[in-house]
Amino acid sequence: MSGSEIMDEIERETHGFWKPSPGSIYPLLAWLQDKGYIREVPSGEVGVKRYTITDQGIKLLEEQARLQEKMRKMIFFAPRFIWFIPPMRKLTEMRDSLEKTLKSLMDLGEALEEKFDEQSLKEAAKILSDAADKIEEIARRVREK
Repeated sequence: MSGSEIMDEIERETHGFWKPSPGSIYPLLAWLQDKGYIREVPSGEVGVKRYTITDQGIKLLEEQARLQEKMRKMIFFAPRFIWFIPPMRKLTEMRDSLEKTLKSLMDLGEALEEKFDEQSLKEAAKILSDAADKIEEIARRVREK
């Protein structure tokens, strides 16, 4: 598919909830190509680049699927408050922030696997600890009301 077709497919698959911009898709395609996960294929159309997944890309997808399944199992057993605080409609922002945090942690884990950096690991651990302290403080204040 071309970058434009990929954007349309993502929008279709997410039922319109996410339509990525060219500014997010094309750098990602370049990164995937640089890493050997995809390769450009002749399109026969002037100015249109088409991409196909490589064997290395398939392996990456399989690995990501395994990680996603592990995360799904972990989330299933996660403390109830993370997912089920009523009223749920008011927790969208919190859920989105949690999902963003989990994605960021997975990205950091991948980056550290590629190139371990002790200082970055310590910095991330400090940020998480500080965030946990602040959330605990909020919970304490809510209980006291």
